[in-house]
Amino acid sequence: MADHDEKDARLAEAVALRARGEKEEARRRLVALAAAHPDDAETAYQTAWAHDVLGLEAEAVPYYERSLAGTGLTPEDRRGALLGLGSTYRVLGRYEDAVTLLSGAVEEFPDDGALRAFLAMAHYNTGRNHEAVALLLRLLAATSEDASVRAYRPAIEHYAADLDALG
Repeated sequence: MADHDEKDARLAEAVALRARGEKEEARRRLVALAAAHPDDAETAYQTAWAHDVLGLEAEAVPYYERSLAGTGLTPEDRRGALLGLGSTYRVLGRYEDAVTLLSGAVEEFPDDGALRAFLAMAHYNTGRNHEAVALLLRLLAATSEDASVRAYRPAIEHYAADLDALG
């Protein structure tokens, strides 16, 4: 139990460092912590995030993958890991991997607009422009506070279902 408490304290310290802008020191500590606790999903997730914020996307991937393969992430952290890995795949040009991962994430978290937005970007990168625009139109219709968008919500949703429809 003491080892678990120590790991949690070290993890909290590293996350606080990242939040204060000490990103490289946070990454260094998290890499060491992840090496000491290779089966800890939360540590892997925080380590992935530490790499991502430094623009070290390729280095973040194995930590994201480890975090998602493990157990123990809160639903919010799982959602964050899915978004982070999907976005990272896209940035690295792994567009099909991004679409596959983000599609599953949208099924798991259907009310998350950020996941749908990143899935739309991945669809765009794969040349699935119709799917990308339709997804963004549905997201716009569902979430916009703009009065003019709300007034045309039924029409926007109709055309999102069939962008080639004429009426």
